[in-house]
Amino acid sequence: SEAAAGFYPARFNAEEWARAFKEAGAGYVTMTSRHHDGFTMFKTAQTSFNVVDATPFGRDVVGELTQAVKDQGMRMHFYYSLIDWIRPDYPKGNSGVAKDPAKADYDAYFEFEKRQIRELLAQYHPQALWFDGQWDHDGRPIDWRMRELYDFIHGIDPDCMIGNNHHRSAVGGEDFQLFEKDLPGENTAGFSGGVTVSDTLPLEACETMNNNWGYHVADLHYKSVRTLVHLLVRGASKGSNLLLNIGPQANGALPEPALDRLRGLGEWMRTYASTVDGCGISPVPPQSWGVSTRRPGTVFLHILEPASVPISGDKGILVIPFQGKPTAVKSFPEGTPLKWKVDKDGFLTITVPAPDASTIDTVVEITGASL
Repeated sequence: SEAAAGFYPARFNAEEWARAFKEAGAGYVTMTSRHHDGFTMFKTAQTSFNVVDATPFGRDVVGELTQAVKDQGMRMHFYYSLIDWIRPDYPKGNSGVAKDPAKADYDAYFEFEKRQIRELLAQYHPQALWFDGQWDHDGRPIDWRMRELYDFIHGIDPDCMIGNNHHRSAVGGEDFQLFEKDLPGENTAGFSGGVTVSDTLPLEACETMNNNWGYHVADLHYKSVRTLVHLLVRGASKGSNLLLNIGPQANGALPEPALDRLRGLGEWMRTYASTVDGCGISPVPPQSWGVSTRRPGTVFLHILEPASVPISGDKGILVIPFQGKPTAVKSFPEGTPLKWKVDKDGFLTITVPAPDASTIDTVVEITGASL
């Protein structure tokens, strides 16, 4: 409550945020509507601990950003924490501070969540809800009643997609599967061990732009534009979206290093968006030099690691297993025809200019009716 009483993000400008996201090539924005501390970033009748009633700022941040995002032609999604460190009726899990167990009443807390989610749906009409926090009771059994919550949401808005960051395989009622700090099928962060990647649901990987989910003044370890583009491309090759996190500053402005990365992503997307947007898994498996994406009739080869491309003289030689016969193989976006052949064993050999190590992503476009 003390932090809320001093909360005044004077430089928050929803239109500037939305424009930066749009220019970076984003198709949707996911905003935290309520986090683990129980603070709500929209006007709600369920608690006074919200940005309108508990702060001198007094503005509906969720409402302003939702309008700005939709004005830019993007979709709006909301993160919603299932944890609440403040409310006494939320049964204490593995995080937060000590509470009086006698006051814990998950049934009452569940009804509070439903009322607040109904408000979110009625007031802002999001295209998706992004849940987080079931991991708080790992080892502390609790009936989250998630399928009941999912059915409640779909009963209000059947088109609202639901995802849950529970670090487990997807369950009934969920409309997309998400992965924390890893691409689908990977487990470098330790959150996806034993998780089965759905072959029917849309996929999303969420990653931090630096090392923290929230703003941290000392964390200047921002990933390079090259690293972020490679995450985006590698995700697309697995059929996954990339949800890239930004922690705003206390004054409401987006950190300049984050804006710099967004500009870099936007510059790349203005040329190469068609090689990832609407693309999915390619029949060409990952190679030492990179990955591939596919849209009907077209396969895009993304050379991400130029040093791994075999070189013959001043040319690079790509040899890949390939089903079908191309009708054309060209550099992208230049459209320069490239020399190619398919041998009797089903391997496609393409001769490309020796890739420049400074290039973020060298793309080859293969077209054919059977692709």
